[in-house]
Amino acid sequence: MTKKSITLAIVSGFALVFAFPPFDIWLIAWFGIVPLFFAIHDKKPFERFLIGFICGIVFFLGTVYWVVNSMTNYGGVPVWASVLVLLLLVIVLSLYPAVFGYLAFSLQPSAFSLLLVPCLWVSLEYIRTFLFTGFPWVLLGYSQTTFLPIMQIADITGVYGVSFLVVMVNVFLFKIIRYFSDGKDSPPIKEGILVFSILILALGYGYFRIGQIDKVTKNWKQFKVGIAQGNIDQAHKWDPAYQEETISIYKNLSMDMANKNIDLIVWPETATPFWLQSDEKLGPIVFDVAKTLSVNLITGSPSYRYSLDGLTTNYFNSVFLISKKGEISGRYDKVHLVPFGEYVPLKRFLPFEKLVAGIGDFSAGKDVEPLSLNSDTFGVLICFEIIFPHLARKFLNQGADFLITVTNDAWFGKSSAPYQHLSQSLVRSIENRVFLVRAANTGISAVIDPVGRITKKSGIFTRESLIDTISLKEKSFKTFYTRYGDVFAIGCVVVSIIVFTRKRIIKGS
Repeated sequence: MTKKSITLAIVSGFALVFAFPPFDIWLIAWFGIVPLFFAIHDKKPFERFLIGFICGIVFFLGTVYWVVNSMTNYGGVPVWASVLVLLLLVIVLSLYPAVFGYLAFSLQPSAFSLLLVPCLWVSLEYIRTFLFTGFPWVLLGYSQTTFLPIMQIADITGVYGVSFLVVMVNVFLFKIIRYFSDGKDSPPIKEGILVFSILILALGYGYFRIGQIDKVTKNWKQFKVGIAQGNIDQAHKWDPAYQEETISIYKNLSMDMANKNIDLIVWPETATPFWLQSDEKLGPIVFDVAKTLSVNLITGSPSYRYSLDGLTTNYFNSVFLISKKGEISGRYDKVHLVPFGEYVPLKRFLPFEKLVAGIGDFSAGKDVEPLSLNSDTFGVLICFEIIFPHLARKFLNQGADFLITVTNDAWFGKSSAPYQHLSQSLVRSIENRVFLVRAANTGISAVIDPVGRITKKSGIFTRESLIDTISLKEKSFKTFYTRYGDVFAIGCVVVSIIVFTRKRIIKGS
């Protein structure tokens, strides 16, 4: 492994950071992996593994560095320990590009590498979605969320299809540059025709689909929503001395939306940092907001449920639906919890405390069912859940007309994470062709339409309210992705297994 190879790997990792929010220089992603390809194309397998690993270290340090801020400033974890956790996370995540580097160029000089290399990349991204509870943050396809025409294929392939296209173009550029630099390979004319044909089809589909969906949504039922962004300091959020002030802030933001004919007001995750279901002092204030405004209200709150024998209590990160009458009419308990943030896995063996203050470990909810407003229904995804496409699909297949995500991105501080989190929320709208309402404590709150446009958006670390009109999806309207899920990504996994198993068998014989 040479210094040149290491430098090229670092260049790729560093360049890709700028393809993602908050920089959003999406074009970089289409050539940002090329230096990595040059670094690994003529190396031995273990060298390719190390080069891919180095690229991953640089990329993930540049995109998930905010973990230190969350743990140190709000979790009370010493800086050295926070840095150690970040490094452990980055090392685990970097194993994926390392495996990619190890396997990808064993396909060379096969002409099929133009499709097989992207298949391998997608396979590893898909595995990252669920392995070790899953952390599908900054998947390559998310780099394109400001280039909406190319994102539209997500209603068939999910975000993985966009990742596939980006890697495919990188492979082709590598072949082109290599041909003109040393002339050893044959000119990639057929590959060029294939790449441009696929891109033209993808872009054509994107532009067509945007126009088509805009026409379809005009006939959907209109629904007016309000969002209250309280901008509550995380350091005060769970302090009992600030609870009354917190509720007063959300109450005033909601009252500012009076007489606007709003159907639903949404408060963020744990906007009410107390037991809403039983608090006799502050609970009635929240209920009175809905009753006074004669509006349905969504708010995040911790909740609890006693076991059947009454001997144990389970705690949940929940969302409550409060009716116009000021009564709790629905509740959703978060299903996919954040490891070490909301619970500590293998707690008996690990000397850690969770980051969310105020109560014991949360338990995972069991049901993924929409909440109902008479005939209208919606799915709620709490914070981390929005980055898991299958959860959004479950709500839509259960009959949800639109999606809501509530979050407390105060944990991230003034970092790239709130922007990254928003961009990943956007793709759930495209995949399922629904409006998505996002309420965030410190921002960025937003309303996103079914083609991924942000129609209303708040600032970050601001206190404000938003009002927008959305359209409710017809229940019979479902995208290919909503109906069939990640068949594209699973297909890539199957192809990769077949190709590399067959190659191993042939090599062994």
